[in-house]
Amino acid sequence: MEYKTRTFNIPELSGLSATQIEVHLGLYAGYVKHTNLIRQKIAELAEEKEANAYLIAELRRRFAFEFNGMRMHEHYFEQFEGGAKEQNTASALAKAAEEKYGSYENLIAHVREVAGSRGIGWVVVYFDPAGKTLHTVFVNDHEIGQLAGLPVLLALDLWEHAFMVDYVPAEKSSYVDAFFKNLNWSAVEARFDATERGR
Repeated sequence: MEYKTRTFNIPELSGLSATQIEVHLGLYAGYVKHTNLIRQKIAELAEEKEANAYLIAELRRRFAFEFNGMRMHEHYFEQFEGGAKEQNTASALAKAAEEKYGSYENLIAHVREVAGSRGIGWVVVYFDPAGKTLHTVFVNDHEIGQLAGLPVLLALDLWEHAFMVDYVPAEKSSYVDAFFKNLNWSAVEARFDATERGR
């Protein structure tokens, strides 16, 4: 089994150039390539497990970086497919946002606040089915710091590669504005609905 680089139906975006998206998709393709490469190399080295134990261990440690990079970027790009769509204030996600943050608007304000944290990484909104609540988290490195087992509802990439074709680092908040301007909330809401059905 080999992971395939996905294609995304991303329309022209406001505030994010086609070049920016193309560069970012290229980086995503690299994660897919290296996810497959690590799996292939481990299989090859496993033919002489004892002699290659150290190499295999290091590749296994690296695997989460490549795999999570692949998956987080898939979450990210899916959110632009089909064009921008506003929040459905009658959705199940809207109700969960109201319970945790007081309103959908407060959830968005909180994501923006977390995105203002110094440093590179991701802002991820999760849903905890056991706790029946949303969590908004700043994740420095996508291979560590994720909330174990929780489904990703919203993924905002804050590594410079996500915006530096169009914005300098000091303009990160302008990139976040562009992200929200182009976000298809129905994709985020569908992820929440899927977690609800899975309970």
